[in-house]
Amino acid sequence: MTEPLFPSYLFARFELSILLPKVQHTFGVAGVVRFGTFWPAVSDSVIQDLLSAVGSEETRVIEDTLPEGGEVQILGGAFDGFRAIVTRVMPARHRVAVLLDFLGRQTILELDRSAVVTEAAWRDVRVDFAEAV
Repeated sequence: MTEPLFPSYLFARFELSILLPKVQHTFGVAGVVRFGTFWPAVSDSVIQDLLSAVGSEETRVIEDTLPEGGEVQILGGAFDGFRAIVTRVMPARHRVAVLLDFLGRQTILELDRSAVVTEAAWRDVRVDFAEAV
């Protein structure tokens, strides 16, 4: 499955004070990103970092770091800190199904992708945290 890194976004360089009305009324443009009265600008260095990370390829495959059968740790909620096994990854929905051993029974939970982390990443976070304290 292919998903865009920034769905429905186009990065454009233009003089805001002069061309904003034209850009806003260009066919296919739903709007220009703003936060209240603030119009953010993306620096050239950030654009270069994105181009460096993605490369010149139109499509770049990013492997999911949650392989089915892999062990994860649940972050937050009622099952915070529990370990589980990934049974299915649903990238389009940003969800993951995990098999959790709870109260002597195996239960399948469907969680938001951000609610789980691989065991290796969890160890890295704990080490970073311990070093920071």
